[in-house]
Amino acid sequence: MIDVSTEIDINCSKAKVAEYSANPDNAPKWYVNIKAAKWRTPKPLQVGSQIVFKTKFLGKLLVYIYEISEYSAEQKMVMKTIIGPFPMETIYTWKSIDGNITRMSLQSKGNPGGLSKLLTPLLSFAIKKANNKDLQRLKEIIEKECHVPLVSGAQSPGETTDRLHKIISNR
Repeated sequence: MIDVSTEIDINCSKAKVAEYSANPDNAPKWYVNIKAAKWRTPKPLQVGSQIVFKTKFLGKLLVYIYEISEYSAEQKMVMKTIIGPFPMETIYTWKSIDGNITRMSLQSKGNPGGLSKLLTPLLSFAIKKANNKDLQRLKEIIEKECHVPLVSGAQSPGETTDRLHKIISNR
């Protein structure tokens, strides 16, 4: 069983983070391995929506069809594969931390079968590594769009978020 959880703090409102990250049209912009996303059902995003994702993972081209199984705007989104190499579930959650800081969590769960089952530890490691890269990329994109002002001495919006988080933690 694969069960990988990652999270990141993004210096932007929960509404903007959730709107951008939950939109399948944006997935190829921030997911390193997603090469294309195509709606299989009409927009807008809702329970029952289906999206085809073309991915490249561990050197293999894969196609997944995900269905949105749970969606609460700005709170949580759950999507599950209905077609793919093995059953996967992806869960996004968004929480306001302080003012304009949003903690986004990304959880990937799956049950590889056949020979893939033997590779579960490798797959878990690769998924966690990719998810961390994806969240970092998402943070950079969203913080640019939110025009995050830099805290004195910070070199980037990400460093600003880190410094603000430390300030809040030390209160």
